[in-house]
This record gives sequence, structure tokens and C-alpha cells, in this order.
Amino acid sequence: MVTIKQVSEKAGVSSATVSRVINNTDTVKEKTRQLVLNAMEELGYRHNVIAASLASNKTNTIGYVVPELHGSFFGAMVAGSEHILRKANKHMFVVAGHSDDKLEQNEIDALLSRRCDALILHVEAVSDDYLIQLAKQKVPMIIVNRYIEEIGEQCISLDNETGGYLATRHLIDQGHTEIAYAAGALFKADGINRLNGHKRALEEAGLPVDDSLIVEGNFQAHSGEACVNELQRRNAHYTAIACGNDEMATGAINALRNLGKNVPEDVSVIGFDNIDYASYLTPKLTTIDYPVREIGEMAARWILNQAYGDARQSLTHILSPDLIVRGTTRAHA
Repeated sequence: MVTIKQVSEKAGVSSATVSRVINNTDTVKEKTRQLVLNAMEELGYRHNVIAASLASNKTNTIGYVVPELHGSFFGAMVAGSEHILRKANKHMFVVAGHSDDKLEQNEIDALLSRRCDALILHVEAVSDDYLIQLAKQKVPMIIVNRYIEEIGEQCISLDNETGGYLATRHLIDQGHTEIAYAAGALFKADGINRLNGHKRALEEAGLPVDDSLIVEGNFQAHSGEACVNELQRRNAHYTAIACGNDEMATGAINALRNLGKNVPEDVSVIGFDNIDYASYLTPKLTTIDYPVREIGEMAARWILNQAYGDARQSLTHILSPDLIVRGTTRAHA
């Protein structure tokens, strides 16, 4: 087996320089790096990751739990993390917990058994108590899109309540007084907080919170459609609808069109998240911007800081939402 020492002798550099090239640090001149890479190729050197991890007690891998592996929301978040971690020569194991308590716990246990150096957790079903206890173990972890007061320094989230408020406040400012709400799953913190923001905006404007205008979905497009159909079954009257996320807003718009209603001429619609395709719909979707990629990047920076001692990383724990006005809302006479 070819050793680092043999590579260093072949390239005419120190073993420490070879190690820096292997670890992809930016402290090696390009000419020197190429000498080392050429020597590695000529000798057939392959870095033994397992041996290196045993020697350093680090695997340079981060375990990542998300609810689903499909959809632009989670894709953007994971991509943001991967962008930061890849530059630091770290790698990710990504698994799905499917918003199921037991499955989320099983996936976390599996990642820990693989000696991941740290965990990024977007989990929705496990209890706060479980996560508080998990935070006491030695492996650093950061929780995204969820805030638990007892371990707030290990949470990165969006101010979802303010986002829900901004969405409904925009509709009220447009003159709407009869506003329906297609909520995301209300066993999830973001679903609850966004609905609470909706209610706060109504109460602040002196408008009643009418439970008959609130329907629960599950953050997926088909549930947005189902929410509109349920409002139709209830014979509810509304001139605008705020949705738990953009996918639900897409389903709601489709259902409204099937009912012969035009958006925004008959009903204004606002979403939440500002996912990639929101600006490609016709009309373009008015929404609340969720800086999901930035949250993924921030989670990765926290990991580099806490698990690998990189003090250069700037950290923020609560990000603020913004209103993005496009074509699916309009003034109500």
C-alpha cells in the first residue's frame, strides 16, 4: 500500500503538505498541489478515509434528516448546506424521516451509529423532550425550521408567525375582509405559527376569526385543492385565501379555476415559502419569502463552528420573512 511518506518523497515535499492537499486546504500553492496530485496518480495512492477517521476521531461526515427527499423546499435547504460543507471538504448522509416519530428516531440512531461528526435535523414528529435529551449527547446537532426554548442556541428557524401575519396583512391592506385560510398540517410548528400569524392580522384589523373559513391541509398541493373544495362544500364566502405554503397555493388556484373562478379577479391567493417555481406560474404567485437555502447554509456554518472549531463562521438563529408581491393578489373594491 502506497503511503503519504512515499508520495511526499516522490513529489519532493513534506508529508504535512501532502496531507493538506488530501484535505483540500487552500494554503497550498497551485504548483505544489499539482506536484502532489501527479505523484499520487503515478504511485496509485488512494486516501484511506477509515484509517484517517480512526486516527483523528473525525469522519468528516454530517448526518442530515429531512421530512422528504422530494420537493423544491427541502432540495434548496440541503443544497445550501452542501454548498458550505463541500467547500470545507465535509460530506453528508441525507435520510428522510417522513414526519413519523419512530422513523425519525430510527434514522437519527442510524446516523449516530455511522459515527457522523454532527447532525442537521429537520424533524417534525419527535417531541421537544426527545430533542432536549439528544442535545445532551456529545455529537453536536442543529435543529432547523423549529424553535425549542430550552435549546434555542441549537435551533435555526424562520419567524413563521410573522410570515403568516405579513401574508394576511397584505390581503387586508388590499381591502379584503373575508379571508379564508388553507393551513398546513397543524401538528407541525410551522403550520401552527403561520396560522397564529393569520389570526393576529385579523384581530389587529378588527376582523373576526371565523373558524368556518379555516381548513387544515398537509402542505402538499393536493391538499390545497382539497381545502378549496371543502370551503365550497361549506358554502363559504371569501374574496381571498392565504395558504400554508406555495404548494398548497398552487393546488388552491387549480381548484378555484375548476370552480370557474379567476385568480386574482375573483379570489386573491397568497402562498408562503417563495419556492423556485412561484415566479413561473401564470399569474406569478404572491408569497412570503422563506430564505430556505440561507437556512441550510446557516446550519452548515453552525456545524463547522461547533463540530470543527471554525470560528470564522457568522451565525444567526432566527431569520426574518419578506412579502413578495406578484400577480395572484389584487385590490378588492
